[in-house]
Amino acid sequence: MLKKLTDHKKNKKNIKDEIINIDEDNIPKHVAIIMDGNGRWAKKRGLPRIAGHREGMNVIRKVVKRANHIGVEALTLYAFSTENWKRPKNEVDFLMRLPEMFLNKELPKLIDENVVVRLTGSKENLPKHTINAVEKAIEDTKNNDGLILNFALNYGSRSEILQAVKQLYHSLDENKEVIDHITEDDLSKFLMTGDLQDPDLLIRTSGEIRLSNFMLWQLAYAEFWFTDVLWPDFTEDHFNEAIQVYQKRARRYGGV
Repeated sequence: MLKKLTDHKKNKKNIKDEIINIDEDNIPKHVAIIMDGNGRWAKKRGLPRIAGHREGMNVIRKVVKRANHIGVEALTLYAFSTENWKRPKNEVDFLMRLPEMFLNKELPKLIDENVVVRLTGSKENLPKHTINAVEKAIEDTKNNDGLILNFALNYGSRSEILQAVKQLYHSLDENKEVIDHITEDDLSKFLMTGDLQDPDLLIRTSGEIRLSNFMLWQLAYAEFWFTDVLWPDFTEDHFNEAIQVYQKRARRYGGV
């Protein structure tokens, strides 16, 4: 296991030391994170909210690297929700610059580490510079086959499910016999996550205990791990802790 470690031989010993208490045979394939607490982190320090978002961006790099090294196959980050448009314009404008800032700096490293960039969310209302940065990253990493780094950007789960139902309905041509045999898999195919496996583990920072319209369908059987740590203070050790807690749980999927 931990196949991806072979691609980073010079760091292999240090990485193994850091994850010594993680069961290499029970790594969650898909981890989703609600990165919460940037504004509160900044407020505690008398800084503008955008300072918290900037610091939170720096944490993403560390978590992506750790997830990749321990063998996580997909990492979805809730970067901007459909409700976040209600925030002050200067904050929204800065948040729309973050993908560009992050990818301009980190894309060469992501390519080198075999990471695949994906987007889940609507491009509607996103600034052109944001779309261009994400689309470039998607194009430049399309031939990679390692960790999928999935940004949930301008994403809202209720809207996603509604659109999926509409698309499924139109695909059936109002054929009642077919409608009676619709399965969960049929609907899942029309979700924005497409062929991406449902998350095994959800992490939410900052002490909030709610989903905030995030992957309501996909998280049906995920394990949840909540922490009071604000996202800018989140470390690789916290990520390890979440994985360790996940590994101690028995996933029965409604069985016994």
